[in-house]
Amino acid sequence: MTLLQPGSHRAAELVDDDAVVQAMLTVETAWGQALGRAGVASAEQVRAIAAAARCTPSPPGLVAAAEAAGNPVVPLVRELRARVADPTAAALVHRGLTSQDVLDTALMLLAARVLERLGDDLRTTADALAAHAHRHRHTPMAGRTLTQHAVPITFGLKAAQWLTGVLDALGIIIATRAGLPAQCGGAAGTLSLLAATVPDPLTTARGFAASLDLADPGLPWHTRRTPVTRLGDALVTVTDALGVIAADVALLSRPEFGELQEGPVAGRGGSSTMPHKRNPVLSVLIRSAAARAPLLAAQLHLAAAQAVDERPDGAWHTEWPSLRSLLLLVATAANQAAELTRDLRVHADVMRRRAQNAAADLLAERDGPGAGDVTGYLGVAAALVDRALARHAAVAVPA
Repeated sequence: MTLLQPGSHRAAELVDDDAVVQAMLTVETAWGQALGRAGVASAEQVRAIAAAARCTPSPPGLVAAAEAAGNPVVPLVRELRARVADPTAAALVHRGLTSQDVLDTALMLLAARVLERLGDDLRTTADALAAHAHRHRHTPMAGRTLTQHAVPITFGLKAAQWLTGVLDALGIIIATRAGLPAQCGGAAGTLSLLAATVPDPLTTARGFAASLDLADPGLPWHTRRTPVTRLGDALVTVTDALGVIAADVALLSRPEFGELQEGPVAGRGGSSTMPHKRNPVLSVLIRSAAARAPLLAAQLHLAAAQAVDERPDGAWHTEWPSLRSLLLLVATAANQAAELTRDLRVHADVMRRRAQNAAADLLAERDGPGAGDVTGYLGVAAALVDRALARHAAVAVPA
């Protein structure tokens, strides 16, 4: 949560320092259990590791200690081992892993939580947009291209287009969540210490991933950062779709348009000096997220292209703050969009009146400038709305 990112309180607990520490401890616990399944750790040793992991270290203490190693895993493992009373069990903590295995996997666990939350919020947004599309399937409004009057459309069609963008993003988020991988490669991606410790290291690695509800990547991805860039691209797809909605709402809620209005919330949208104002705050913040997200994803691609050797020297480190910022940004925007679309006020009478008043322009394609009823020149708008609604129904009630 940050003061300069309004709304971040909606999702901060998913990716804050406490969440990172807990995710790393979850990884270490799962690894101890994997060693237990491989016959290397006894049931008592596995329990001892798990019990030590339940005593969460202080994030501020880890922040200072992380500088010495360049990452927070080293001090966390040191503290975890110190909390395991049995020295033979303590020696098994983290055995066969490397710091990047733990942090990469922990970040995938954070991403999983964010993507699951995103899925919920995108479904809420889709439901709201489907309701608008259905309700306003015949509500005429001025269509605009390159900022000027074009031909008549319906608000139902506009909402159907928004809906389709959200459903596109939802599909990508679902697929990305299913493919989030664990990281398990050891010091240089060969699982060398694990191979010297357990009879079947690849089976151990697969079981480790499955226990965390993550995918088995097949090979370690220490310098092959496709999982991270794919995640970043999926997140940007969400803000792309939501940014279009927010931009349209912000524009059409201008006083000179007055066709849409954000739902009223006490204390929201006011000005420090102008008491008459009710700013479309949610739209503004979502547009801000849509403008920032692509650059954060670009940083992930830059880091991926700079990954060298068998473990990167700095490129990997630049991913952490960028990915966490992107996760928080998109989770916040998606929750704001769910509220925005659910409570959106549609002034159908204003839309209809403005479209009819602009009939000379809106019908010019047909006969040249002239008057007429705009509702007679809507093409297949209603049929297109039906297509979007059918797709939404298929997603809402999966086969």
